[in-house]
Order: sequence, then structure tokens, then C-alpha cells
Amino acid sequence: MTVKNNPLSSIVVSGPIPAHLARPVIEETLRNAILDGRLPCGTAIRQEALAQLFGVSRMPVREALRQLEAQSLLQVVQYKGAVVAPLIEDNSLHAYELRLLLEAQALRLSVPLLADEDFEAAEGYIEALEVETDFGKIGTLNRQFHQTLYCKAPNKKLLALIETGLIEEERFLRFNLKQMNLGKLCQDDHRALLHHARARDIEACIAELESHLQRGVKAITHYLDTQKAKQP
Repeated sequence: MTVKNNPLSSIVVSGPIPAHLARPVIEETLRNAILDGRLPCGTAIRQEALAQLFGVSRMPVREALRQLEAQSLLQVVQYKGAVVAPLIEDNSLHAYELRLLLEAQALRLSVPLLADEDFEAAEGYIEALEVETDFGKIGTLNRQFHQTLYCKAPNKKLLALIETGLIEEERFLRFNLKQMNLGKLCQDDHRALLHHARARDIEACIAELESHLQRGVKAITHYLDTQKAKQP
């Protein structure tokens, strides 16, 4: 008799979860498992199994899955339900075009309002990136650095859209940073961004951001070309 693999077996839940925390706990736990590869692309995520694992009703499970779908980490597939989304898709290049528009606007709104503690936090993330060797942590630090520069933008909807794009990039970086060989170069970009932000030079910030994102476009183009070359 063949025993089926349980895709959720790598997720450990310690103790009962208070009802008011169920949705965010489930969302964060699944997000981490997707980002670090414990739940690989194409894995079907069953609501019933999640509800049983976390000891909750299906309602917070459904809400958590909707949030992860909005972050492009899950897709709803006919006859399979929610599945872990592909690492990168053909339309990801379009996503970078949108990211430039959104993040440029966030810089315009946020940079004039940034305080010394924000600049210090951003500098701390750069210093951590310089010495970090865990590619998973590098992806997270990269996202946190960018979010620090955008954090004072008063448009919360804008920040939510930007976070979705940064999470998508974080997942890609976790799996491809070693092959991309962009570690030190990315820190040069980050330091230039921070320098212009400290000087309140918004247009220079945006120009540096465009250059920075173009490196991401090149990396993704290379990845997609490599994947196509592997196809029979």
C-alpha cells in the first residue's frame, strides 16, 4: 500500500491558536513555508487539512488563503483548489514595470517624511545584507530595506500593492540569488538609494530605483530563457 506524502508535514503548530489570531498566524506560517521551499510550486493546499492542522474552523483558513492568493503566492486551479504558484511567470516582467510606477510614487510621498531613525534602519539592513550568507534571509532583508524607504507614504493601499511585488521578488531571490551573482552589486544599488534619500533628492532616488529594478528584469529574463531552454 502506497502512503501519500502529506505536503503539510513540514509545518509544526505549537499549541492552540486564539480565534482572533487564527487568520494572521495561518497566513504567516504558510507564507514562510512557501518562501523557504517547504511547500514547493504546484503543491495543493487543502482547506480541510489546514483547519485540522491548526485546530480552527475553515473560515480563517479561507481568509488566509485569499490573502496569499492576493500576494501571488497561491493560485486557484480548477479541480485542485489552491496551489502554490510558480516561482516566476511570463508576466513577471510586466510586474516589474508596475513596480517602478508604484515604488517611484512611494518614494515621492515617503522620502520627504523619513526621519533619522528610518535612515538608520535602512543602513542596518544594508549592513546585514553585506554579511548575510543565507539566501532566504537575504531575500527578506532586501524586502525590509525597500519597505523602510517607503514606510512614510500615507497611501496604505499603495504600500499594500508594493508589498505584494516585494514578496514576489523575495521568493525569486531566495531560489536564484546564488546563480544571479548579484549580491555585492545589489548593495551598491541600495547604498546609492539610501544616499539620495538622505539628501532628499527624490528624482535621483527614482533614477537609481529604475536602474536597480532593471537588474531584476535582466535576472528574470535570464531565468525564463533558461526554463524555456529546458523544455523539450
